[in-house]
Amino acid sequence: MLREMRELIEFFIPHARDTETLERLLRMIDDRGSWPRAHHLFDHIRHKTLRAHRVHDIQAEAQFLFEEACAKTLFNFTHSTAPFDPDSPYWIVPNALTCAQKLGLDPMDVVRIVARTD
Repeated sequence: MLREMRELIEFFIPHARDTETLERLLRMIDDRGSWPRAHHLFDHIRHKTLRAHRVHDIQAEAQFLFEEACAKTLFNFTHSTAPFDPDSPYWIVPNALTCAQKLGLDPMDVVRIVARTD
């Protein structure tokens, strides 16, 4: 799951208008010690999602929903006593597919990233 998250984030960064939280997620993936801070990062992303929703910025909203799923997943990897919903990792791929579509990218690139077996 970490490889897929990393590659999806790297795939979206060149196409996103706001890369701040994508870059923070990317740094966090390889630093297990930072995963407990993913809850705070989720809160930050959630505020961005709500702002994007209010102004009908569907591209940003799709991106931030993908980011939310990634942050929740990283936090849940800490095995906290108060995790996010256990289905959080299952939202990464559908949200990545939607994000790709809203950014005008080929959703099959997302499929290739998550279906790679090496």
